[in-house]
Amino acid sequence: MAQYKGSMREAGRALQLIRKREQQKEQLAVLRQRIAKETLTNSKVDKKFAAHYDAAEAELKSSTVGLVTLSDMKARQEALRQEHERQLLWRQQQEARGRQRRREEAKRRQREREVSGLSFRLDDCDDDTDANADADGGAGRKRLGKDPDVDTSFLPDREREEEEGRQREELRRQWEAAREKVKSEEVEVTFSYWDGSGHRRSARVRKGSTVQQFLRTALQALRRDFQELRPVGVEQLLFVKEDLILPHCHTFYDFIVTRARGKSGPLFNFDVHDDVRLLSDATTEKDESHAGKVVLRSWYEKNKHIFPASRWEPYDPEKKWDKYTIR
Repeated sequence: MAQYKGSMREAGRALQLIRKREQQKEQLAVLRQRIAKETLTNSKVDKKFAAHYDAAEAELKSSTVGLVTLSDMKARQEALRQEHERQLLWRQQQEARGRQRRREEAKRRQREREVSGLSFRLDDCDDDTDANADADGGAGRKRLGKDPDVDTSFLPDREREEEEGRQREELRRQWEAAREKVKSEEVEVTFSYWDGSGHRRSARVRKGSTVQQFLRTALQALRRDFQELRPVGVEQLLFVKEDLILPHCHTFYDFIVTRARGKSGPLFNFDVHDDVRLLSDATTEKDESHAGKVVLRSWYEKNKHIFPASRWEPYDPEKKWDKYTIR
C-alpha cells in the first residue's frame, strides 16, 4: 500500500475507511454465496437432468434380447403401450368406484343421522305395516287411489290427449273430404270477350279450377271466332270480374268460401242476374252479378285510361268493398 503523507488525523481516518471497505466486501461475498445456494435449491436444476424412469420402456428393454426387426420392435411397443393404457384405465375405474362408494357411505350416514332425530324408527313402521297386512289378509298393502270426485281435467293426461288428437285428425279428414267434394262440383261462368265491345260466352269449370285454367278453356272456345286470339297464350289474357283484375293463381273456390266482393258486385256469383226486388231495403245486400270480361293484356295497356278499363284495378284480398259502385 502506498504510504500516505499527511497529518496523523487524516491518516487514521483513511485507515478506518479501508477497514470498513474490506468488511463490506466480505459481507457482499457471503451474501452472493447465500443467494446462489437458495437459487439452486429452489430451481432444482440438477433434478431436470436426472434419469427418467418409464416402466413400459424398462419392460421393453428387458424383453428385447439381441437384434430384432423394426416391425417386431413397433409391435412390441404398441402392445406394451396398450397394456399400460389398460392398467391406467383400470386404476381410474377403481378410483371412481371408490369415490362413488365414499359418496354413498356419506349419504347413508347423513340419512341415519336424520332418522336418529325422529321419535320413532322407520323400520318399526314397516314392521307394523307388514304385520297388519298379514293379519288382514293383504288388505293393508292396498295403496290409496285417486278421488273420483276431484276434477282433474286441467291436469295433463296422455290418454285424453291421444283421444283428442284422434278426434282432431278425424275432423280434419272429414273437412278435407267435404272441401274436395265442393271443389269437384261444376259451375257455369258467364263471361264476355272484351275488345271495346262485349261478346257474351259461357264455360263450365270445376269450382276448384284456377283462373288460369278457366282462361285456357275460354281461349279454346274463342279462337274459333276471333283470329287475333289464335297466336295468343293464356299468359297474355286478363280476367276482370266486378271491375277487379283477378290473379291467375286464385281458384273460384277461394272466392266462394271467403264470399269476396268487388267494386260493383260479388265475386262468388259467376252467372248474370239483376236485383229485381220491388222494395229496396238498405239492410239487405243487393243481389246482382255482372259477366266477367276476358281481355287481352295488350288491349288493356293501350286503353286503361278510357272507361271502363279506367275503373279496373288488381284484386287485393285485404281491401274490402262494403258499397257497390258502377262509376
